[in-house]
Amino acid sequence: MYKTLLGTQGFRKGMDLYFKRHDGQAVTCEDFFAAMKDANGADFANFLLWYSQAGTPVVKVTSSYNAEAHTFSLKFSQEVPPTPGQPVKEPMFIPVAVGLLDSSGKDMILSSVYHNGTLQSVASNNQPVLSTVLRVTKKEEEFVFCDIFERPIPSLLRGYSAPVRLESDLSDSDLFFLLAHDSDEFNRWESGQVLARKLMLSLVADFQQSKPLTLNPKFVQGLKSILCDPSLDKEFIAKAITLPGEGEIMDMMEVADPDAVHAVRTFIRKELASQLKSEFLSTVENNRSSEEYVFDHPNMSGRALKNTALAYLGSLEDSEITELALHEYKTATNMTDQFAALSAISQKPGKTRDDVLADFYTKWQHNYLVVNKWFALQAMSNIPGNVENVRKLLNHPAFDLRNPNKVYSLIGGFCGSPVNFHAKDGSGYKFLGEIVLQLDKLNPQVASRMVSAFSRWRRFDESRQTLAKQQLETIMSANGLSENVFEIASKSLA
Repeated sequence: MYKTLLGTQGFRKGMDLYFKRHDGQAVTCEDFFAAMKDANGADFANFLLWYSQAGTPVVKVTSSYNAEAHTFSLKFSQEVPPTPGQPVKEPMFIPVAVGLLDSSGKDMILSSVYHNGTLQSVASNNQPVLSTVLRVTKKEEEFVFCDIFERPIPSLLRGYSAPVRLESDLSDSDLFFLLAHDSDEFNRWESGQVLARKLMLSLVADFQQSKPLTLNPKFVQGLKSILCDPSLDKEFIAKAITLPGEGEIMDMMEVADPDAVHAVRTFIRKELASQLKSEFLSTVENNRSSEEYVFDHPNMSGRALKNTALAYLGSLEDSEITELALHEYKTATNMTDQFAALSAISQKPGKTRDDVLADFYTKWQHNYLVVNKWFALQAMSNIPGNVENVRKLLNHPAFDLRNPNKVYSLIGGFCGSPVNFHAKDGSGYKFLGEIVLQLDKLNPQVASRMVSAFSRWRRFDESRQTLAKQQLETIMSANGLSENVFEIASKSLA
C-alpha cells in the first residue's frame, strides 16, 4: 500500500531514509511509517489504523454516469466488522487503484477528479494517465471523473491495491467484459474468479434443490477466449482458468455444504473439459517439451499451462485421455511434468492409478521430500471413501508418525479434502480424532496443529456439527492430554 500511494520512486526514497535512520536498530512499524511519510512529505491521515484495528474492511462501490455533464461518479462506503475487544471501528485509509474502460475495452485517458469540493488534476508530466489511485479515508465519500464521453466500465482495486473485500454494482456482463479486456491482469483474473464464485454458489443452490445442473455458455466462452489468447502470459492463463477452491466457496455459505460444493466444482470441471476438449488437447501438445529441463519463466509458464489443461482433461471418463496422461508421465523430463501427469491419472480410481502410483514410489523412494508429495497427493484425493486408503498408508514402510513432515503430508493432506474429511458418516472426523490422541503422546505440537482442523466445526450442518463435537469431546476427556492439544480443543468447543 505504501508503494501504491507513493509510487516506486517515492517508496524507494522512504526505504533509503528508513535504512539511514535505523541501521542496526530494533525498529517498529511506526518507525517504518514515519520514514515513508517524512521522505515524501506525504499526508497519511489515518493509515496507522492498519496496524492497530483488527478485521478486513468491506468496501462497497456504486457507480453512475451523467451523459450531459460527461461525468462518471464512484461512491464508496466502507465498514470494518466488529471483532472481539474492538466492537466499534474507525474508517480506514484505503488506496483504491482505478481505471475506466471504454466500449472497445481500451483504457480511457483520465484528466481530473472532483472530490471533497475540489477539482484535482490527475495528469502527470504531459503523459496520458490510464490508472489513478483514489484515497478512500471516510465512512462514505464520492469521486467524480470529468471529461468522460461515454459510459465506462470501472476496473476497481487494480493490482489488488488494498487488502479489502470489495462489493461493487458491476453486472455479470461488466465482469465478462473486464475478463476479456482489462489491461490490469489482477483484475482480469479477479473478474473471472468473481464470476466463477457467483456461478458456483448458484449451482450449489440448484444442487441442494435437486435441480439439473447447467453451465452458463458465456462462462465457457469467457474461459475459452483466455485459453486461446496468444498475447497473454501462459502462467496468467493457467491461473485465470483455474476455478476457486472448494474451501473458498464453503466460506461464502451460511451453512457450508461440502458435498454440494464438491459436486458442483466437479461438474463445472468436467463440462469445461468436454466443451473445450480440443482446445485443452492442443494446449497440451503445443506446450510439451522433450528438451532438457530449464528453470526460467517461459519454460515454467509453459509447464503450468500444459499441466492445468492436463488436469482438466483428466476429469473425463475417456481412455484416450488416460493414454495421453500415461504418455506425459512416461516421457516427462522433469519432476513438475511427471508429478502433474500422476495427479491427472490419480483422479480416477482403478488399476492404472494404482500402477502409476506404485511406479512413482519405486522411482523416488530414496528422496523423502518427494515421498511426502506422494503421500499428500493420495491423502488429498477426492476419491469416495478415501479414508480407508489413508488408513492403509499409515502402515506404509515410508510413513512414520514420529516425523512431523510425514504427518503434515498424510494427515494434513487428508484434512485438505473437504469431501472426505467432512464425510457425512463422520468417518473423516473419527480418523482424525484417533490420530490426534496417538500423536499427542509422541509430539504435542504436531497434534495441536492437526486438531485445529476441527476448529471451524460450527460452519457445517447439524449432523456434521454433532459428529465433530463428539470427537473434540472424546479428545478433551482423554487421560494425560497435553496442554497444547487441550488449548486448541477447548477453544474450538468454547
